[in-house]
Amino acid sequence: MAREHPPKLAVWKFASCDGCQLSLLDCEDELLEVAGAVEIAYFPEATRAVIRGPYDISLVEGSITTDHDAKRIQQIRKQSRFLVTIGACATAGGIQALRNFQDVDEFISTVYATPAYISALDKSTPIADHVFVDFQLRGCPINKYQLIEVISAYLNGRKPNVPTYSVCMECKQRGAVCVMVADGKPCLGPVTQAGCGALCPAYHRPCFGCYGPMETPNTASLSAWWKQLGVSDGEIVRAFRSFNAYSEAFRKESEAHERSDH
Repeated sequence: MAREHPPKLAVWKFASCDGCQLSLLDCEDELLEVAGAVEIAYFPEATRAVIRGPYDISLVEGSITTDHDAKRIQQIRKQSRFLVTIGACATAGGIQALRNFQDVDEFISTVYATPAYISALDKSTPIADHVFVDFQLRGCPINKYQLIEVISAYLNGRKPNVPTYSVCMECKQRGAVCVMVADGKPCLGPVTQAGCGALCPAYHRPCFGCYGPMETPNTASLSAWWKQLGVSDGEIVRAFRSFNAYSEAFRKESEAHERSDH
């Protein structure tokens, strides 16, 4: 049975670089099909037109970094039937979550000439720490085809088909040689969720963990293998503290080796 009105789609931005929103705009031909299936009600990156909520689908990019952010996401949740977080910032706090391991006031006083004007929370946190999230789409940036899959799944009343296995599976699928086995390079692929198509290993570079932890990551085992390659505790800490530093699995592993490093 056809819908009387197309679902309303809203795209929201918090602390982020806009890269995941641009992934939607980069869909080109696919975006035309999406635009034909939904009503783009709020998307400042693409249009100045604003249609009032409530919204059927809300895509949220960025982390919560201020009191204003924390209040605003509550309002967005109330207006949204189906809320999807997109990207490492929204799902794990983003690169800005590196401040969570240090004194944020020290950073503010170093960077800003007048720190008194800056209002920020002590931590940069993912959206799910503040409101219920229906689905999380990882990546820095996200995979545009996975985004189309999530929207399509909603429109057709089914669960999104997004892989939760590791990047190693993608290496096998494209016939890429394992950089850790063949070249002795420390690679995060065994604990990182698939989504990039094993882009870096295909060019003989180790995975940097852009998509965050896979469903059941054995980070301790990977770190033990890295140590056999001569990787220090400090280097392990830095490896796990990048785009998804505050995701639970990566955070705990980095903290374990930070204590060892000291």
